[in-house]
Formats: sequence, structure tokens, C-alpha cells
Amino acid sequence: MDYRFDEVLVRRGTGCVKWDEEPPCLVEGSSLTGDNDVIPLWVADMDFAVAPAIQEAIRRRAQHPVFGYTHVTDDYYEAVISWFRRRHQWDIRREWMLYTTGVVPAMSVAIKALTMPGERVLILSPDYNCFFSSVRNNGCEVAESVLRLVDNEGVALQHSCNIRERTKQEGTVQGRFEVDWQDFEEQCADEKTTVFLLCNPHNPTGRVWTREELQRMADICHRHHVRVVSDEIHCELVMPGHTFVPMGTVDAEAVILNSPSKSFNIAGLMMANIICSDPATRRRLDRAININEVCDVNPFAPEAVKAAYNESADWIDAINAYLWDSYTWLCGFAAQHLPRWRVMPLEGTYLVWVDVSQCCDNVAAYCEQILREAKVWVNPGTMYGPRSGEGYLRINIACPRSLFMEALNRIKQQIV
Repeated sequence: MDYRFDEVLVRRGTGCVKWDEEPPCLVEGSSLTGDNDVIPLWVADMDFAVAPAIQEAIRRRAQHPVFGYTHVTDDYYEAVISWFRRRHQWDIRREWMLYTTGVVPAMSVAIKALTMPGERVLILSPDYNCFFSSVRNNGCEVAESVLRLVDNEGVALQHSCNIRERTKQEGTVQGRFEVDWQDFEEQCADEKTTVFLLCNPHNPTGRVWTREELQRMADICHRHHVRVVSDEIHCELVMPGHTFVPMGTVDAEAVILNSPSKSFNIAGLMMANIICSDPATRRRLDRAININEVCDVNPFAPEAVKAAYNESADWIDAINAYLWDSYTWLCGFAAQHLPRWRVMPLEGTYLVWVDVSQCCDNVAAYCEQILREAKVWVNPGTMYGPRSGEGYLRINIACPRSLFMEALNRIKQQIV
């Protein structure tokens, strides 16, 4: 089926965060007025029409003129359970599931339920910026275990420009981000560390963790009585040659946060699930949901989730193929026209991590230059870790190819 991912949909003027929010001042003391010519490649939001089945489900529900409080029915749970059994060989029980308004609220719920103020929550840095704020907003400290960039021989490197060889695919680099296992265990061994907050697949580095890596994480955490909480919001966005492994199939005690919001482009409908097999922990999570007052969802969200999981698997397959084509185009373009960019391998998500350390000493200033001169909005890597993200930027490739090409050509023409 042709899903017309190349169609450019006008989103500006629709109350859209990605297109209507004014770009920030990235460097202290600078200013920037709104500009309708800016191409936004920043926030994790796709510019594609959602799957037809989801559109139809929303239309059907909208035909009823009352939009009151919503009761989530059994067919919602059945859709989620069936999807994960079919797609990921994970058997979820109905009683394990708690719904809430989004994965970020679910993250705050899990931290509130599983920690005491002043304890440490471990993350793999660089990491999704809301990990930092959710931990701190709940009175805890962020503990960062910085991922290691290694070459094919496993030699640690500071930046991808240090990698001696290139892959056969133009514009990308050999090597990948891996856990520094010694540091990870040392962080877990700290008596103040009580929770490990995992991003699986990983935003922003694009890693899809293997079963072996997940098992090693779980084993270390168990050894030091650290509870695993896994954010799996990007789990359907996986590139060729890689397989998503739910942490729930590795660690039965893990708390899993997931939602079709990123993969099916329905984040604005606000619904996610917390999956936990342990009754005692689940009671604490349920209590935290009510304390945080994120226990109600809107009447359209369950209908969209059911349509996504029951009727839209082929749409996900098609979107992954389209994203992979955009990524390979980016690699070739960077090799030819932006030779100082080093595009990191993409295993999952639609968020590409790019080493620009050869272009700048301050990535925030570099991204502001791109915004001002090329009118393209990308995120500096320091958003995802002030130390671990310096020298990198994150670029969202989930838009029609013509728009993406226009953005990269602007950068080529304007940025030396």
C-alpha cells in the first residue's frame, strides 16, 4: 500500500509544537525572532500522516458528540497484549498493565514509586533530556554512566572522527556506542543508587540493545539491588539487521514503560502503559499515578491505540523502510557535501546522532549558526548530557524526503 510518506503536509498554524513553537536562544545573550521559513528537525515528532486505520478510528469516535471521562475497556488491553505477543514474543498479562497519559509521566510515576528523595537514578549518558528532569523533579540525583564509542576492535574513542576506517556505506562510521561495564557496575554498587533508568532503543545514539547487553545490565542491577525501569517508546522503530528485545523478556522484575505514540505518530493523543509483573510494586506504581494525577485519558486515545496495534503493522513496516532510505541518503550526502560531519550508525529510532566535533568547539553555538544562517532547527548534543553530548548534534529524519533534502542543502550552502 502506498502511504504517501513523500507528501508534504502543512502543519504550521495548527498549534503544532514542532512547527509553531518559536526556536529558543541556544547561546546566552542571543536572540531570535520567529521565522516561518525555519525547517524544524528537532523534537521527536514525525511529519507523516498517521495510519489510515487510526484516522478512521478517530473519525468514528468523533461522530459521537459527547467527549466525557473515558473508561478503558478490555479490547484495549487485548490489543496491547496481542501486539507484543505477535511482534516481540512477549507474553504480557492483563493484570500487569497500568495506563497513564504518556511515557514521561510514567517515568515520573516509576521514580516516585521506587525511590526516596536523595537517592540516585542511573542513566546511560548521553540520554533523553527528560530523564534528567524527571529524576531531579522527584528529588533524586542523576548518576551518569557515559557510553563508550568504540571501533571495530573495541578500542574506546572520544569522537567518531578518530575512527580509522569507514564502513562500506558512505558517510557513516564504523564503531558503535557501548556500555562501559566497569563504570556501570561501580555506579550500581553505590548504595545510593536504587533505580537504573534505561532507554531501549536508545535516544539519542540510535542503539538497539541486544539480548546479551540487556541480560548483562539486568544481572549487574540484581547483584546490587538496583531496580530496572525501561523506557521502550521507540521499540517499533528498528532498522534493517536489528531486533528490538523487550527488557520484560530478560528481567521479569523490570518496570516497562511503553506507548505507540512515537512509532505511530500519535503522541498528541496522550496514552501509555506501565507494565509490571510484581503485585507489590504495581500497587506502589498505581498509587503514584494517582498522586501525580495522571490517571485519566481522553476518549480518542484508546481508539487510536487499538487501531495501531490491531490494524497498522504494515504501516510500521513501511515507515521503517522509508526512514532507512532517508538515513542512507543522509550518509551519502554528508560524505559528499558535509565531509566534517560523521553520521553515527542508526539501529533504531528516527533520531540520528552526528559527530560535528571537527566543525566546532561549542555545539550549542554551532546549532544556533545552523538555525540562524540555514534556517534549520536541530538539537545540540549537550541537551542529552553536558559532558557526553558535546561535539554532537541530533537530527530528526522523520519528514518527507524533499523537505529533508531542502534542509540539508541549506546547511551545505550556508555552513562552512
